[in-house]
Amino acid sequence: MSTSIKKIGFIGVGHMGTPMASCLHHAGFDLVLMDADPSAAASLAEALGGTAQAVDHGTDLGVRCDLIITMLPTSAIVKEVLLGKSGVLAAARPGTWFLDMTSGVPDQTQDLAKVVAGAGSALLDAPVSGGVSRARTGDLAIMVGGTDAQVEAVRPVLSAMGSRVLHTGEVGSGHAMKALNNLVSAGGFLVAVEALMIGARFGLDPGVMVDVLNVSSGSNNSTQKKCKQFVLSRTFDSGFGLDLMVKDLTIALGIAQNKHTPAPFSSLCREMWASAAAVLGPGQDHTAIAKLVETLTHAELESASVPRSVEA
Repeated sequence: MSTSIKKIGFIGVGHMGTPMASCLHHAGFDLVLMDADPSAAASLAEALGGTAQAVDHGTDLGVRCDLIITMLPTSAIVKEVLLGKSGVLAAARPGTWFLDMTSGVPDQTQDLAKVVAGAGSALLDAPVSGGVSRARTGDLAIMVGGTDAQVEAVRPVLSAMGSRVLHTGEVGSGHAMKALNNLVSAGGFLVAVEALMIGARFGLDPGVMVDVLNVSSGSNNSTQKKCKQFVLSRTFDSGFGLDLMVKDLTIALGIAQNKHTPAPFSSLCREMWASAAAVLGPGQDHTAIAKLVETLTHAELESASVPRSVEA
C-alpha cells in the first residue's frame, strides 16, 4: 500500500462502487464512504467493519481523506458533489488526490481538473471496464488520464481495484477512451443479437451459434460474456444499465462531433440504443436491447442448449 495515501473517500457505492470499495478495504486502505442513499454507505461500512466508516456530507469526507474517488452516474453529478453545497473540494486539504472513476464527459473533466488544481490538489480520470463480476475480484481494466508522475502516485490505489492500469494520456483521455470502448462494445453486442435472430429464423439454434462464433472470427466480448449469460438465459441482469450505455454512446458521438470526425455507423448505433431505451422504459439492463430486436421481428430468442432462468 502507498505510504502517502492511507485514507480514501469513496463516493458512490452502487453496483460497481460497492465491490470496488471492498477491494480497497481488503487491500488495507481506510475508507470513508458516502452515497446519495446514506443507508447504502452505512450498510457497506458495517459489512466491511474495521476502519470503514460512513458519512452523510461531503465536507465530513473531504477533510479526512488523502484521496477521494467518485463513482457516480454523470459528470454533472461529480461537479455538484465536489463544488456544490457541502462540496468535497472546499473541505479537502491541499495535496488531496481526486480520482473520477465515473464514465464522464472529457471536456467537463478537464474543466473540473483545472478547478481542482487551483485549490492545490490534482484530479485524474480513471473510468473502468469489466462489469460487476470483475469489480468483485479486483480484475477491472482502468483507463487513466493524467501526467506520468500523477499516475504513478496513485497506481497502488488503482491496482487494488484493477489488474490492468492503462495510462491513456492527459486528463480527460481516460473518459474519452471509456466512451469509445463502450461504443465498440455496443456495436458488437447489437450486431451479435441481430445475427442470432437471423440465424434463429433460418433454423439455427442461437446457443450453438454462440459456440461457433466464439471459436471463429466473429467472436467478441458480447458473444463470450453476454449472449448466453444474459440474453438466452432471459435474465438481462449484467448490472450495467441501458440508460448508462446510451449516455456513454452520446459522449462518444460528442467527441466525434467536436473533432469533426464523420461517424455514420456510430450515429446509427447510438440511435438504436436510444430507441431501445425509449421503447423499453427506465430501469432496464443494457442487455435488454435484445428485446427491441425481438419486438421488431415478432420473435423471441430461445436455445435448446441454454436453460432459461427460473424467474423468466
